[in-house]
Amino acid sequence: MKKTKLDLDQEELQILRDFEHGEFESIHDFQKEKKELEEAARSTLQKDRRINIRISSRDLLRLQMQAAREGVPYQTYIASSLHKLVSGRLKEVG
Repeated sequence: MKKTKLDLDQEELQILRDFEHGEFESIHDFQKEKKELEEAARSTLQKDRRINIRISSRDLLRLQMQAAREGVPYQTYIASSLHKLVSGRLKEVG
């Protein structure tokens, strides 16, 4: 069997080192845990409400530019940013 060299970033290398040192534990009931996490993800990401807001053209342009840099549609970028804000993962600077 031929070995191939993996190009791993620092985070991936740390995960590999932790795995090799036995830092990870198997999940007791993996299928049940997986099903629960999938359902939680579906519920979290489900967009079931529509809103209309008015913002300045300048702010919209900046949001569209940032979304383009991230490679996502601007409405998805706005929804993601709002979600991060209300979940406490996005903090105001200043």
